[in-house]
Amino acid sequence: MSDSHPRHQLNDSLMHPVRFSLVAALASSKDPLSFKNLKETLDVSDSVLSKQLSLLEQAGIVEITKSFVGKRPLTTATLSRQGAETWKSHLAALRSIAG
Repeated sequence: MSDSHPRHQLNDSLMHPVRFSLVAALASSKDPLSFKNLKETLDVSDSVLSKQLSLLEQAGIVEITKSFVGKRPLTTATLSRQGAETWKSHLAALRSIAG
């Protein structure tokens, strides 16, 4: 069997709908997005977002920063360089499949 079909270029980490949507949101933003903003944008629970962010961070696609604003914790996420390339490649494969 050959790996020539474009589906072989899809990234497994981006096949889950929440992870796909999360990376799409990060890719469209020039600034880091807060956990709260991502949660509201994606319409998911804290636990779902936390799990999916962790998986993307482990895959090297997302970088997570934890800090404080006053005494309040602030978690933000950005696409890593590798994540931006992975996103572009994944979209190119989808476009190739869709024709």
